[in-house]
This record gives sequence, C-alpha cells and structure tokens, in this order.
Amino acid sequence: MEINPFAPLRYNSYSEYFKRIFGGRIQKVTIDAGFTCPNRDGTVARGGCTYCNNDSFNPSYCHPEKPIATQIDEGISFHTNRYRRAEGFLAYFQAYSNTYKPLEELKKIYGEALNHPDIKGIVIGTRSDCIDQEKLAYFAEIAKTHYVIIEYGIESVYDETLMRINRGHNFQNVVDALELTASYGLHTGGHLIFGLPGETTQMMMESVEIINKLPLKTIKFHQLQIVTGTVMGMDYRRNPQYYHLPSLEEYLDFITKYISKLNPVFVVERFAGEVPPNYLIASGWNGLRYDQVLNKIIKKMEVEDLWQGKEF
Repeated sequence: MEINPFAPLRYNSYSEYFKRIFGGRIQKVTIDAGFTCPNRDGTVARGGCTYCNNDSFNPSYCHPEKPIATQIDEGISFHTNRYRRAEGFLAYFQAYSNTYKPLEELKKIYGEALNHPDIKGIVIGTRSDCIDQEKLAYFAEIAKTHYVIIEYGIESVYDETLMRINRGHNFQNVVDALELTASYGLHTGGHLIFGLPGETTQMMMESVEIINKLPLKTIKFHQLQIVTGTVMGMDYRRNPQYYHLPSLEEYLDFITKYISKLNPVFVVERFAGEVPPNYLIASGWNGLRYDQVLNKIIKKMEVEDLWQGKEF
C-alpha cells in the first residue's frame, strides 16, 4: 500500500519548507525596485508579455519611487497587521525582471534590502535571458550568509506558446538559465501558467514530464487570468472564442492530476493565481480567494487519494 509522504498535507508545502529552514513562519515582503524587461524596451521585443499587468499583483505599499528600506518597513507593517507574527522576512523583488540592470546597480539595490535588520534573504523574480555568470557569482556570495532564490518565469515549455505571448526567448533558454543557476549552488524557482492560448489540456498535462527534469527547488502554478491593461485583455474582448479559460471544476480536476505526476522534490508555492476584482476581465471563479481554492484542491486530493508525486 502506498503511503502519502507529506501527510497530513498532500504536497510539498512552501510554508513547511521554510519552517524546516528557519524554524518558524517566514513572510515575503514585495518590493518594486523600478526594473523593466527586455521584451518591453525593445531589446528583444516591445509591449511585454501579452498577459502581464504588474499593477494587478503589486501590493498597495509597493512603489518604485519609494526607497527600498521604506517599502520593506511598510510591507512588514502591512503583514504584521494582517497576519500572525512572522519569525522573519524575505525581500521579494517581484515586478518585472529583477536582474535586468548592470551588476553594480544590482549590488546597491540588493545591498539596501539585505542591510535591513528584519530581512533574512532575497527572492528575485526574473527572466532567463537576464542572467549571466557574473551576476550569479554575486548572488552565490550573498547566499553564504542569507537565503537566496532566483525565480524564473517559465510560463510554458512550448516555443510556439512563448512566441505567441511575446516572451522573447525560447524554452531552451530557460533550461540553460536554470542549469547555470543551479551550478552556482543557488536555489531556483519556476512559474508556469496553465490555459495559455493554443495549448490543449493534453499539452499542459504532458508538460509535467519536461518540468520534472528541471533543477528546481520551488514552483508556482497559475491559471490564466485575463486582466485589464494587457494586450491579451484587448484581444480577449475582441476574440473570446480563441480562449478556453477552465471552470473551477475543470481546473481542480487538472491540477490535482498534474500534481500527482509532479516531482515530489519540488516545493509547491502556489497552485493558482488571484487577481484583484477591479483588474479582472475573465477567469475569476466567482471571487473565490486563493485559500478557498487551495482548500478545494486539498479536499479533492483527499477524496481521490492523490498526493504530489504519487504517479511520478
């Protein structure tokens, strides 16, 4: 008889992972350091990813004109008021591509964050075409004294999809960046979006075999959400027939099966995305919050006796 190794949960939990490392709850504090992306400024493309509006996920305290230390203080205050007390905080550089500046500028940005007494490490969201050995060597040096993870937007394993959403790089570029990052002993994270135009349910399910081979520490999953202020949002209003946005029940069925095939070594940070209602055009699941969706996912896994990696 097979036994769920993550009991009482059904997956390799992000919060439990940090408890093992830090001995208690760790909260990420989001920072906007004023970066952009090479598919926005014309280096590889213009307009950015067709689905992306960073304002739809940036917290209210997060503005690039504020000093990083101020954003951290306001973020800690926000989380302290909203959640139970954390043991410490990680500075999460989320908006746009947070390695897309010269190394000397990066040192000033990350140095300011790491000098804050409550910050135990940094989480860096970026693209696979915005990294190099010099930058990785710098992050590896930081990792000797602080927690460091580089999170890459994978989005899809299919080059046709990446071209369609204007990523400006192919999937092999992602593989190369992840392998290079891991070779420096750094933690790596990945982000995938399910439901992108042109991808069938079968294609998305088959992608797990490819993802499982990547040197990832953590992984996030989002369902495609159509938001205001995006190229995809405008296209969806004109051509909704080209999009299949899964219902909640369809997504629950898909994601639980996907997770059962997922490499059990990967730490799962999120199973789905959540966008403020005022930004959302489609795929809002009647306003359900993420914790409600997560509870439904866990319940379905319990009912069907599934867990992460059961079919790995």
